[in-house]
Amino acid sequence: MGGQAVVEGVMMRGATQWAVAVRTPEGGIECEVHEAPRWTERWRHIPIVRGVVTLAESLSLGFKALAWSADRQLPEEERISSKAMGWTMAGALMFFLALFILIPALGTSALNDALGVHGFEYHLIEGGIRLGLFLGYLLVIGLIPDIKRVFQYHGAEHKAIAAYENGVELSPESAQEFSTEHVRCGTNFLLTVMVVTIFVYAFVGRPALPWLIASRIVLIPVIAGISYEVIRFAAGHMRWRWVRAFMVPGLALQKLTTREPSLDQLEVAIMSLRSVMTAEQLEEVAARPKRSARVPQPALRTA
Repeated sequence: MGGQAVVEGVMMRGATQWAVAVRTPEGGIECEVHEAPRWTERWRHIPIVRGVVTLAESLSLGFKALAWSADRQLPEEERISSKAMGWTMAGALMFFLALFILIPALGTSALNDALGVHGFEYHLIEGGIRLGLFLGYLLVIGLIPDIKRVFQYHGAEHKAIAAYENGVELSPESAQEFSTEHVRCGTNFLLTVMVVTIFVYAFVGRPALPWLIASRIVLIPVIAGISYEVIRFAAGHMRWRWVRAFMVPGLALQKLTTREPSLDQLEVAIMSLRSVMTAEQLEEVAARPKRSARVPQPALRTA
């Protein structure tokens, strides 16, 4: 199971279906369920490539879920068209490339000209600038009230999945006792990307500025694929002490991207989660005893 927070709701992805549930302005819950895409099946045994395909699939579902959830908060006559939403997403992508790819590359290049930084130190500085921008960005957007609510739903997503994976009753009260941290979180992935970029870009060296910028963009799929393999390995080996230690910074960073959810928000997350379960999974969940979770650190348990 996996998912993401959306506007006033949560998207969940299961083995065969994906669903998005939102709290409507009227106070009810609206949920939509779709068959899950099968892009990754063909490439699931090919390292790196499967990560790139998985990321593309996740981004596609995420954009669809985000657009649908945003529309549910508006009267039908005010809803955004698919074309307008596409332009909005394209603008967001350009902003991401400019902030986290171009600015660090140009800034480090300017520092090199001024201070004569060379070798691996050059790439460490670029990585440091990128990480600093990333942390600053999270801190700033976390101050926006609407984003705070999205972060609460992010926490609700993690808690609902933790309750399911730890075999307890799947209710808002039971899920509330779990941590908002989870090893498979996209925040973990993004932090891993920040680290992997340092080593991948080090192989490129420092070519002329146009080639430098081009390399930063062209190598994004490679970095994403490697980062996926790192997270995939870590999620399956959390019993190893050094792996848990390696994942601590990413788990700590989730304190910036999650907030403690309300029971109402957990109700939305659980509805989305139940909507993607198979008949066998629903039967197993229904048979669970009515008891409290009482698990202090579910994020460090093996999924």
